Amino acid sequence: MFSWLEGWLLRKLHAAAGSPGVRLAMPSGAQAGSAAAAAPSVVIRDAGTLASLILNPDIAFGEGYSDGRIEIHGDLLELLDSIYCSSRDKHDPAWYSRLYSWWLQIMQRNTRRGSRHNIHRHYDLGNDFYKLWLDRQLLYTCAYFPSPEVSLEEAQVAKMDHVCRKVVLRPGELVVEAGCGWGALALHMARYSGVRVKAFNISHEQILYARWRARQEGLQDKVEFIEDDYRNIRGRFDAFMSVGMLEHVGVSNYREFSRVVRRCVGDTGRGLLHFIGRNKGQPLNAWIRKRIFPGGNPPSLREAITIFEPWDFSVVDVENLRLHYASTLEHWLDRFEKSAQQVANMFDERFVRMWRLYLAGSIAAFRSGSMQLFQVVFSGNKCSSLPWTRAVLYQDLERQEPEWSHAHG
Repeated sequence: MFSWLEGWLLRKLHAAAGSPGVRLAMPSGAQAGSAAAAAPSVVIRDAGTLASLILNPDIAFGEGYSDGRIEIHGDLLELLDSIYCSSRDKHDPAWYSRLYSWWLQIMQRNTRRGSRHNIHRHYDLGNDFYKLWLDRQLLYTCAYFPSPEVSLEEAQVAKMDHVCRKVVLRPGELVVEAGCGWGALALHMARYSGVRVKAFNISHEQILYARWRARQEGLQDKVEFIEDDYRNIRGRFDAFMSVGMLEHVGVSNYREFSRVVRRCVGDTGRGLLHFIGRNKGQPLNAWIRKRIFPGGNPPSLREAITIFEPWDFSVVDVENLRLHYASTLEHWLDRFEKSAQQVANMFDERFVRMWRLYLAGSIAAFRSGSMQLFQVVFSGNKCSSLPWTRAVLYQDLERQEPEWSHAHG
């Protein structure tokens, strides 16, 4: 390919991305974009990769960076920040990009079987991998930073306190948690709110670890960890908790999810949904769906509210913690980079580049407002358990955290 044609294609690609403050370059010397000496650069190693970026940039950038066919010179996060901010108002993707995204949604549908496959691909990569870069309790959801200086461990405990206060858990109540991760929130609710918890999850690795931790802390009589799909939850509960699971349900399944919530709390209970969302309904980045989060579908707030409408549930509180998630991801990426060689030894260098791009891209998405983090509190129309004001959310707690080790594999 002649360098003049490469230069023309680079200029088209740069304009399609919203003309970010980055430089695009080819080995031939063809360049486009920022002329600033300090601008981060994207070096595209071959003509085939350039052509694929023109046709389907979301997929091609992730694949090319992971394979080493795209190199970043300069700060990756700075580059992604610039691209995300400049592309916020760009036109809709081309028809072939939309067609590929639609095909992914069809292939990764969150049916009972599909959900188990999708969750297994992400959450069952091995507990040892996640222990390298998550906090000590293995919370893989947005933390809550009462001040920017607190540690990730402190911020994750603050998040658990925050959601418990929002639904005003009382000793002796029965709580159901849909999608419990490695069990930290369920154990936290039992220990500090005095409730009994039934926690559901379809990740085998996570359930085994959660049960082990419950035994370690002597809470196995307070918390039951159940390896099953949320659609199979039965029984009546005082509160319904879901933290970081709704984005794996899929909007097409919200009617069934809604029936489960109604079955659990009726018109006297209450609950909380904590989820990654959007300002408007649109598919998740196709490369993220393909390589990192199969079946992922962050809803808009309007889409999520349809869960409550059929049963006359009241939405009593909505909070957006978008910047808290950006901070959470910054902690994760820093710990991930410090453990990159160990990750490479577990998997390979391509895996390291994939997850580096996923974490850095997620930071840029939350910083730019492309992604949101919503917490929605809801209640049945006969519920009388919610606080009069929000004052209870900001009371200081003093307590002794339990001593334990997560050395279990």
